[in-house]
Amino acid sequence: MTAVANPTLSDLMAQKAFLRLWCARLAGTTASQMLMVAVGWQMYDLTGSAWDLGLIGLYQFAPALLLSLWAGHVADRHHRGRIVACCLAVQAMASLMLMNAGAGHWVSRELLLGVSLLLGSVRAFQMSAQQALTPLLVPLDLLQRAMAFSAAGMQAAIVGGPALGGLIFVAGADRVYATCAVLFAIGCTLVFWLRYKHVPPPREPLSVRTLLAGVNFIWQRQVVLGAMSLDLFAVLLGGAVALLPMFARDILHVGPQGLGLLRGAPAAGALLVSVMLARWPLRRRVGRTLLIAVAVFGMCMAVFGLSTSFMLSLVALAISGGADMISVVVRQTLVQLETPNTMRGRVGAVNAVFIGASNQLGEFESGATAALLGPVGSVVAGGIGTVVVALAWLRLFPALAQKDRLEASAGAGPARRADHPPAG
Repeated sequence: MTAVANPTLSDLMAQKAFLRLWCARLAGTTASQMLMVAVGWQMYDLTGSAWDLGLIGLYQFAPALLLSLWAGHVADRHHRGRIVACCLAVQAMASLMLMNAGAGHWVSRELLLGVSLLLGSVRAFQMSAQQALTPLLVPLDLLQRAMAFSAAGMQAAIVGGPALGGLIFVAGADRVYATCAVLFAIGCTLVFWLRYKHVPPPREPLSVRTLLAGVNFIWQRQVVLGAMSLDLFAVLLGGAVALLPMFARDILHVGPQGLGLLRGAPAAGALLVSVMLARWPLRRRVGRTLLIAVAVFGMCMAVFGLSTSFMLSLVALAISGGADMISVVVRQTLVQLETPNTMRGRVGAVNAVFIGASNQLGEFESGATAALLGPVGSVVAGGIGTVVVALAWLRLFPALAQKDRLEASAGAGPARRADHPPAG
């Protein structure tokens, strides 16, 4: 297999190893979404405590944060496909344990929190290895399409997983856990047999320097630092998900059904745009497109905050999801292209910390500012702040703003040439 002139979506579909990973991620993400629906519902059913529901999220986030740098180091030293397969296998076993607990009526608050802690720890390693796999499975000239196609699959799983989990939950939580175990097992099998050229790096002792190598690399690369920090601040300031129940009940007056549509609108917009980017990838001015997409996201948040029309709110959220997807695809592709293969695990680990922290802190920021300014003031101020960040990044990171094509910068040292793809 060699590099393809003017590659198309059909060329991407010919990459069997990538499609195997895509199917594995689709199965694993769907299972993960279903699992969290069941765990959350069971926890609330057992304790009736909102605090315990919050602890489920905290118990998953904390170990992922603490273990991420080590996980990145592991991903750069070992076969990434085997790491992801092992992580999926552990999640399958956790699902089976919960299934047995449900069937035997010994589910407890402590068990659910313990499983949440285990899932957070495992996913730290899964995310670092999984992010670094795609560039090894496709020629570099197909990477943007691969990222967009992957994002489309993940959005479909994020939308469909909870809905499927809710439907199966009617038959019992143990049925949900059994389904999750099957899906995790399918994903594990698919990833375990991935074939690509893995060259073990020279032995390097574990030290603070090696753990922080990803941080140092990002700091020295203006394009990578600009792209990742832009996403961090955009999500931190512009997120409104935590406040959607307030808007649905008190401002738009649409009730629980309307809340469901509001929560699904960004995902619907993101799914549509990801499919479009897989079919028609960006060719020129990708840096400015990234900044414009973030600014559009911020403006949509401001419009949503000011809107008293349910339809206008849905449209604003859908467009915000589409703009965010452009940002995600451009950012992830840029980061992968600018990062040597030997560093992708550690850089991906830092990126995972950025994403997790921005999501968690973004919800806290929304709640805190809503307490001071009200929900409308919080969302509008966050949207305006996001636009200001995009304008500031235009000046602070000129190399990012001037980036024309999605290709490695001079001296970036891509991991492998497009005409030397992996076997499989």
